[in-house]
Order: sequence, then structure tokens, then C-alpha cells
Amino acid sequence: MKRRRSIIFCAASGLAASLTGIGLAGYSDPVWSQIINLNDAINKAGRQRMLSQRMAKGYLALGLDVSPAIADKSLTASMALFDRQLIELKVFAPAPDIKTTYQQLESKWSDYKGALVGTKPSQQGAASVLSLGNEVLALANQGTLQLEKTSSKPVGKLVNIAGRQRMLSQRMASHYLAASWNVQAQNSKSEMLKAQTEYSQAHQVLSKAPENTERIAQELLLAEQQFVFFQAALQKLQLGRTDKLLMTDVFQTSERILQVMDNITNLYSQIS
Repeated sequence: MKRRRSIIFCAASGLAASLTGIGLAGYSDPVWSQIINLNDAINKAGRQRMLSQRMAKGYLALGLDVSPAIADKSLTASMALFDRQLIELKVFAPAPDIKTTYQQLESKWSDYKGALVGTKPSQQGAASVLSLGNEVLALANQGTLQLEKTSSKPVGKLVNIAGRQRMLSQRMASHYLAASWNVQAQNSKSEMLKAQTEYSQAHQVLSKAPENTERIAQELLLAEQQFVFFQAALQKLQLGRTDKLLMTDVFQTSERILQVMDNITNLYSQIS
């Protein structure tokens, strides 16, 4: 068990570092979109959904003193990446209704950002963070679906589904932490269980996709194996009980799931 936690911890640290690099490097001209094609746009739009939940998870983890170094780094990197991708998506938006969605998201993101960094994480603040995170998630999802509808290829849907799995991994973890901290405990537990069901159902869809390459099939198998560990950790939830070891296990395992699903989403986005 200790060895597995060590492996997951290293993977989580690597992901945080890679997202820090993605979020802060390689971007110079704010008026030029870095998005290369529609699949890439769907991927990045879907990643905004994930970031909305990953930031909530980071805030909660900091408030609970769970893996604080990683939580702080992931929150900072996630905010930077969200900012960058929002600019890219606004520039790329291929239709007026999509551009409107991202203008609305920009406004709601400003509110969310203020809640995330305005004060020291607290139980009262966590409730506001969860609420605003849901509003940002809804708009990010709206933009992703609009972009998917613009695509004429079936792979666009797979990019969307795989990308949504990233979000669900972070949503499960954030609501686990919220329920443990007694933040809207019953509702948080319900949302965590709902996300688990949705994740399992979507995994079945991805596993049966005829577009899957051998590499994607291997990555999906790895995701399935990691989800077994994740579910085992989630099942130990006790409302209002802030068990540091259990919360750390959930936090770090969710990072590993995220890393695998991000790899899979990128692989789907590269299919022409």
C-alpha cells in the first residue's frame, strides 16, 4: 500500500509540474489562437470543464491541509491554464453563439477566480467555490458541446467523452473532500456517487469505440485499473470525518486518473 501511494504521489507531482508548464509557457501573443484544429478545440474546451473541478479540489485540499504543496501548485497551474485556454477558445470560436458562450464564461470565471484566491480556504468559502465551480462547469460544457456539434466526424464525440472523464475524476475527488469537511455533506456525497456512475458508463462507451487504436486500448485498460483503486478509496467516505490518510489517497489517486484520461483524450484528438 505504501509503495502504491508513493507511485501515485510521484505521478501526481509530475502532472502538476506538466500542467504548470502548459499553463505558463509557450504563449506569447494574446490575440493569436494556439488551437490547431477542431479536435484540438474540443479537447481544450473539455479541459476547461476539468479545470473547473480541479481548482475546487485544490481549494478544498488546501483548506483541509491535504497534500498542500501539490494542491497549491495544481491550483496555481490550473488557474493559469484556464486563463490561457479561455483566450484561445474565444479567438477560435467558429460561430457567434460559441463566441457568446465564451464571453459569458469569461465573466463567470472572474467571479470564480475571486472566490478561489480572495481569502484563506474555509468551510464557508468552500460552499461558494463549489457553487461557482458548477456554474463555470456548465458554461464550459456548453462550449464543448457547441464545438462538438460543429464537427462532422465521429471522433469529435469521442474527444468530448474522454475529455469529460477528466472532469469526472476531479469532481469525484472534490465532492469527497467536501463531504469529508461537512460542506453540503449529503449533496456532495450524492454528486460524488453520480459522477462515479457517469464515469463507469462513459468508460464502456469508449472501450467499445471502433476508432480505438492499440495504444488507446492499452491506455483505457490502464484507466480501468486505476479506477478500481479510486473507487476503493472513495468507498471509505465518512461524512464529516477528515481522515488525512483517506483524503490524501483520494486526492492523489484522482491525479493519476486525470493523467491517464488526459493522455487518452489527446490520442483521440490526434485522429484525423
